[in-house]
Amino acid sequence: MPLTKRIRILTSEDVEEHASLKSCWVTRDSKVYDVTQFLPDHPGGDDLILKHAGKDVGEIMKDSTEHDHSESAYNMLDEFLIGRLGADAGIVDENWVAPENFQPDETDVSMDYEKNQFLDLRRPLLPQFFYANFSKSYYLQQIHQPRHVVQSARLFGPDYLEIFTKTKWYIVPMFWLPIAGYLLCRGAVQFEQTLPSFTENPLLPLSLISSISTAAIIKAAPLYIFGNFFFTFLEYSMHRFLFHIDYYLPDRPMFLMVHFLMHGVHHYLPMDSLRLVMPPVLFAALSYPFTQLAHALFPVSWANCIIAGAFTYYVFYDCTHYALHHTKLPAYLREVKKYHLAHHYKNYELGFGVTSKLWDVIFNTVLPT
Repeated sequence: MPLTKRIRILTSEDVEEHASLKSCWVTRDSKVYDVTQFLPDHPGGDDLILKHAGKDVGEIMKDSTEHDHSESAYNMLDEFLIGRLGADAGIVDENWVAPENFQPDETDVSMDYEKNQFLDLRRPLLPQFFYANFSKSYYLQQIHQPRHVVQSARLFGPDYLEIFTKTKWYIVPMFWLPIAGYLLCRGAVQFEQTLPSFTENPLLPLSLISSISTAAIIKAAPLYIFGNFFFTFLEYSMHRFLFHIDYYLPDRPMFLMVHFLMHGVHHYLPMDSLRLVMPPVLFAALSYPFTQLAHALFPVSWANCIIAGAFTYYVFYDCTHYALHHTKLPAYLREVKKYHLAHHYKNYELGFGVTSKLWDVIFNTVLPT
């Protein structure tokens, strides 16, 4: 029976999860069957099927000494067809070592889609999630097999939406360093006097720069440094527990699309130069709860100095991330680049630090390179 109806693309891991009396799946010739309802009616008893639940039954069905199957049995099996196994992954390799001048080959996008039936890189990617027929397991398998295209793949169809998904690296320092400088200035002034709200008189702190005392600078400096250091922890924890929330994702197209937009696209297309740094809108949204937490925990002067430091290090982090993918680097950063590329091409479940291995060492997630 040909695969004419719309069915899901699954992985062997999906099938292995259904190996019980309550849910029994088997495979044959790369097709996936849910035979749960058939268990009570199986002429040889349900135990014969359950012995092979979650596995391929192609060979055992041919074995006449085990249990002889007629042509009608094969036809009946087709009634329980629910999906097919997707193409095996084959790019990421635990033995991969980053070459000195890493330049990946361009992906043949038509051949890639024909083989994997995943996302068609010739069309806008996000709309494809609305009618996606792949499981979460297949999605995770595929996005962690990097593709490489010369031009940035389109996420949205309309240009007025597409423009918000692409960011040149220099936008990050141009946008966030003035904000960090302003917050540091505001925090230092607030050690000595109360300021009106930002909306009331936003430029007042800048007019008071020359009057900031040495005592205020001494108070602000360690908080600013702490903010820089604290962002190294945020860099690690957000990368590991938010961007790689992978296995806690609900198996629903909408959640997969949000995951793809937030970080999956970077693993799917890791050398896309316009999607290596965060669009300002995205970082503003991600940083908002943390800035609110800082103001809830600390006096306003402390909070502004800490946030200023965190924003400064964020700029360093994002620019470093861009450089690791696209720039020739000095000796130390070449090692950092090798480590980060191993996260993409060797094992994405380790090596979450981008600017350093510090928190990977502390939390035992160091990726051997």
